[in-house]
Amino acid sequence: MTNKIYRSIIFTSMSVLIISLILIMGIIFGLFEEQTIRELKNEANYIAYSIEKNGTSFFDDFDKNDNRITLVSEDGSVIADTAADANTLDNHLDRKEIQLAIQNGSGTEIRYSETLTEKTIYYALKLSDGSILRVSTTQYTIITVLLGLVQPLIIVLILALIFTFFMSSKISKSIINPINNINLDDPENNDTYEELTPFLSKIATQKNTIKKQLDEAYQMQNEFKLITDNMSEGLLIIDNKTNLLSYNSAALKLLKAENTDGKSVLTLNRTQSFRDVINKVLSGHRAENKMQYEDMVYNLIANPVVENNNVIGAVIIIIDITESAEREELRREFTANVSHELKTPLTSISGFAELMKDGTTPAETVKDFSKSIYDESQRLISLVNDIIKISELDEKNIEYTHESVDLYELSGEVINRLKHAAEKKNITISLFGDTGIVYGVRKILDEMIFNICDNAIKYNKQDGAVDIIITSTDNKVKLSVRDTGIGIPYSEQNRIFERFYRVDKGRSKAVGGTGLGLSIVKHGALYHNAEISVDSIVDKGTTITITFNKY
Repeated sequence: MTNKIYRSIIFTSMSVLIISLILIMGIIFGLFEEQTIRELKNEANYIAYSIEKNGTSFFDDFDKNDNRITLVSEDGSVIADTAADANTLDNHLDRKEIQLAIQNGSGTEIRYSETLTEKTIYYALKLSDGSILRVSTTQYTIITVLLGLVQPLIIVLILALIFTFFMSSKISKSIINPINNINLDDPENNDTYEELTPFLSKIATQKNTIKKQLDEAYQMQNEFKLITDNMSEGLLIIDNKTNLLSYNSAALKLLKAENTDGKSVLTLNRTQSFRDVINKVLSGHRAENKMQYEDMVYNLIANPVVENNNVIGAVIIIIDITESAEREELRREFTANVSHELKTPLTSISGFAELMKDGTTPAETVKDFSKSIYDESQRLISLVNDIIKISELDEKNIEYTHESVDLYELSGEVINRLKHAAEKKNITISLFGDTGIVYGVRKILDEMIFNICDNAIKYNKQDGAVDIIITSTDNKVKLSVRDTGIGIPYSEQNRIFERFYRVDKGRSKAVGGTGLGLSIVKHGALYHNAEISVDSIVDKGTTITITFNKY
């Protein structure tokens, strides 16, 4: 804008200068011409008076360097001339100024040379005797003057141009500076041209509108980011070229991927299930599929984004269903295991009963069969009771009475109930530590300690030992059961709390049990928000520790 104003000022200034020169020269030459004509008239009057007094002798003493004077008779013949011999001159009757003088008493005529560089002004005056006195003078035309003034004019124009450049620069900057110094952050509070006030007011209005819209957009963006970042589900937004437009942190975490802005979503996961969902949703159809990824199971739900009947992208939700899938698998395994565990004693009971129903079985055999039926029924009852216990723990809506329980005291009660089983293998059970108060359900805590200690006896060596250790800190109470038994292989330690899982199935069958004891312990710990840890070495023993919160 500065350059445009700068150029405009220079153009205007130079145009004004040139036009002014032309007008001034024209005016000056016009005035000069008028002055010359007046002088010619005065001179003609003086000469006429002299001729009428002295006759043509006036021409003899006339200075030829002065204006040319010609005396013409009524018929147009030249009587006398100061510049040439009268006899050599043509008849002047056809001259315009002569005609005007004959008709009007006087007349003026201006004639230009062929090159237009000179002009001659003629003034003719009719004398009393009818003759015509003509006085003429020669002048340079404006063209000749301008040609003679080329060098001075060029100098003047150069000086004017330099001055114009300088002043144009100063003026254009002075014009633009108030505009350049406008504070657009506060458009209405500016010391600038009054003509810009409506424009600045409009900018201020638009600025406030844009600011409001931006604030709303930022708020919506922050709300969207806050919501999506706190989702446990993964969120992916892609265009119709599979390029990733947006995502939340949960999506990258679930897919174990890094920041991939602008890259294809297919780089996040290359499983066939994931690719099938992307291909289907970008074809314009809702897609849903399960995806197995490493040790996780995800449910993928994808919906197309359509604009003017064209698919422009898609939104993909990734839901972690690993836990529910594992639960479903556990339910299937549990059902299969329960069926198997129930079938075994029921088959035995049914078989013994079938042999006894004819009444031909010897009394001694009936006694043995009855014992077997009793043992199998007791095993069946224990299994059903354990299943009920686990079901009760699974159903967290069942109300239990919570109270302060001393784990040290409760452990002593459990030891008394297990003394008989320990004596059969000559196992020593010892209780160490001091009072450990926790807030929980006494019945469940009793089952937990009993099952751990029962396993410690069943899977212990002859003449072994079981130690129950209670330790207490400011906020925690630890119950540890340490045995000198067969131990658990490291590879199996993370599975011993599964339902019906047995490390050594042959030995487990020999020692009895339902296979649900440690599963009950695990569910009891979850119910009390406690943590379980296992430390075991094969053939040396196992230590199971449960850490409770005091309150």
